[in-house]
Amino acid sequence: MGVAPATRADTTRAFTDPGDVDVDDVGGKGFGLIEMTRGGLRVPPGFVISTTECHRFLDTGELAPELLSRLRSRLTDLEATTGKSFGGGPLPLLLSVRSGAPISMPGMMDTVLDLGISRTSAVALAEVTGDNRFMADVVFRFHGMYAETVLDAFDIPDHERLTDVLAELADDTSAEDVFDAVWSYCADQLATDGDARVPTDPMDQLVGAIEAVFRSWNTRRAVTYRELHEIPHDIGTAVVIQSMAFGNLDANSGAGVVFTRNPATGEPGMFGEYLEASQGEDVVAGVRTPDPVHTMSDKVPQAYAELVETCAEMEHKRKDMLDIEFTVERGTLYLLQVRSAKRTARAAIRIAADMYDENILDARAAVTSVSPEQIRNVQRPGFEPGELATARADGRVVACGVGASPGQVVGELYLDSEAAQSAAQDGRRVILARPVTSPTDLHGMIAADGIVTATGGSTSHAAVVARALGTTCIVGCAALQIDPSMGTMTVGDRTWKSGDTVSLDGSTGEVIDGAIGLVDGAAGDGGDLARLLDIAARTAADERILGRAHTVDQVAEVLERGADGVVSAVDDVLITVGQMESVITDLEQGQELATAAATLETAIAETFAPLFTAAGDTEFDVRGLDFHADDVAEVFAVTNLLAIHPQVAMPLGSTELVTAQLRGLARAAEGTAVRVCFVSPRTSGPLEARALRELRDRLGVAISVGCYVTNTQGVLSLSDIAAEVDHVWLELQRLQAATYGIQPRHLLSAEPLDGYVRDNLIDIDPRKQISPFVEHLIDDALTQLENPAHLRIRLAGRVSEATIGALRDKGVRTYAVASDEIRPARVLSVRRP
Repeated sequence: MGVAPATRADTTRAFTDPGDVDVDDVGGKGFGLIEMTRGGLRVPPGFVISTTECHRFLDTGELAPELLSRLRSRLTDLEATTGKSFGGGPLPLLLSVRSGAPISMPGMMDTVLDLGISRTSAVALAEVTGDNRFMADVVFRFHGMYAETVLDAFDIPDHERLTDVLAELADDTSAEDVFDAVWSYCADQLATDGDARVPTDPMDQLVGAIEAVFRSWNTRRAVTYRELHEIPHDIGTAVVIQSMAFGNLDANSGAGVVFTRNPATGEPGMFGEYLEASQGEDVVAGVRTPDPVHTMSDKVPQAYAELVETCAEMEHKRKDMLDIEFTVERGTLYLLQVRSAKRTARAAIRIAADMYDENILDARAAVTSVSPEQIRNVQRPGFEPGELATARADGRVVACGVGASPGQVVGELYLDSEAAQSAAQDGRRVILARPVTSPTDLHGMIAADGIVTATGGSTSHAAVVARALGTTCIVGCAALQIDPSMGTMTVGDRTWKSGDTVSLDGSTGEVIDGAIGLVDGAAGDGGDLARLLDIAARTAADERILGRAHTVDQVAEVLERGADGVVSAVDDVLITVGQMESVITDLEQGQELATAAATLETAIAETFAPLFTAAGDTEFDVRGLDFHADDVAEVFAVTNLLAIHPQVAMPLGSTELVTAQLRGLARAAEGTAVRVCFVSPRTSGPLEARALRELRDRLGVAISVGCYVTNTQGVLSLSDIAAEVDHVWLELQRLQAATYGIQPRHLLSAEPLDGYVRDNLIDIDPRKQISPFVEHLIDDALTQLENPAHLRIRLAGRVSEATIGALRDKGVRTYAVASDEIRPARVLSVRRP
């Protein structure tokens, strides 16, 4: 996965070095630290090793000699800046070594803290702080983290064991003997796991940690995360090397993570957690449950006030909600990281709308800060209120934790990630329950519909990853006893096993026994989505999005979701209400076409009337009856029908049936304000279009006519077809399918195309992109149209940014999409000016 290294001589950079900063070179973490340092904020000094060295290491398997030389030079500079000595005294310089990819991958790659511990530096640390216990804590932490991260040791001692080691020492034990006791204990524990040893030479420690960070770029969890979030595999990671600030020094010290707004709800105001007398890893690992960040105001008031001011300044400067990691050392605030914060879909929508109202973001920036996937996420179903109230009254709420990522889900309980992944692959909805999650659980977390942990806070690994995935998550649910080895989850005298059904409310933190019914969830966002969509509609005012609907309820739904009109089809509506069978029966029994046409006209008039009434004063395009449509052909097996009346296989083959449809729609529209257009399917050329228009004119019905184009010949004749009718629709799905020789339905499903795309057996994913051939056809057709906006595009399945963007660039402004895709399409319409 490496690429050729750059030719630049120096691939390291101090936070204070002048010149332009490239995030692709220094990574997101390094970029933020340089930015904060330049802004005069209190950042522990340090330097960055660029992504170029990551590529070189992944290609060669070793650090370049010139990099090692530069490391020594940078360490000398850092010693001068801090007045401390790396690996020595009297003031020891200890380091944090952290990954920093250009695109944030929280928790996916490796970190080593407290690096630079030797017997000399440890004794010096004890002497300068006057605290042997603190020194012992640092030594214990470093040895365990280095063993786990760099040496891949699994049997490292729990932090609680440090108390037992120190309990065996007298109160007046020297710093040297305390170090020897702690280091020997850790080394003995590591020896049971193999022959590897933690180096005692600080420079060897640093080299090993840097190599471990680079290696972690290609770990299973990191690769999986990148694939899930479509992050390129070849960007690599930088390494940030920074002077340690000690949050575990005393009661006036601590560590925390803060968000400039609530990442679960989007509510304005600083939100986060603080853990007294701890290091940052204690907070994000979730092994201890921290306090709300506002508790700092009592414990370290000056640091808290500075943090509040910094959050407000940085958010306005970056024009985004931020995630800031910090440490407090003896009451002094140090900033360790700033990055764009992961947030839930619902929070993203509120934040975008609020920042527009607060004049932080302009309209286009606000709308484009929300992804189509986040819109889809918000539309997911939630609990039926009555059932939820009953469950609460009946005592089915068995535990309550911290709602870290909202959503309401029902699923089967699984207590290990492998079982969760397997169950999800079998089509089950999965709730993953863990005592605490780690990066090794990523595959199970991806598979799960909901996650619950017994420990951890809203900035723990489980919470951060769940928000990035858009997965419902509850953390810190202390009442739960989760035992993966036994396969049980227990509360008091109640026990659940793998496969049992539970429900999670990621907003309230409630864990509920059994299933709660689900209903549409988009209405409960307090109007935030409506605010954002209104901004989008005003920003792309020329865009028209029509939604597909076949029932009165569906018409109401698409209009409620902001559609500018409705599209439907004669056969889809008749099948939905059970009227199609009578038309097919008339034809198959050899009835005259006039008899079948009469039945068809009456059925259309009766079934479309309530739809048109529900639509009100809006556009309503109706595709004509198509016996080749998938649902008709499969449900009714029309082979016999087409043998009796072969002419009906063609769009305009039966004047009687087309007349029935035109009259039926006109009758249904009488007395309504709806604007109806009858659209003939599978049009190949202008002669069909002219015949349709002339038939409409002879009948004198007050509806528009149009044509659907689904084949190459039709596209080639598009301008001539458009000249004959009121407007033309291009069915992109069917045209793409015909181009690749694929069944149209395969463009609406995962397989077999997922496998084809994965195995590189097809040049593009036709569900997400327009094929070069089809794009060329469309370009040629649009150049011949008097106005590109006269062409309308019908899209099937999920709307992709690539497709909408390409079509908008060509001048197309009207689309028809599924009901669930109306809101995502509205957001996408703003991404291209």
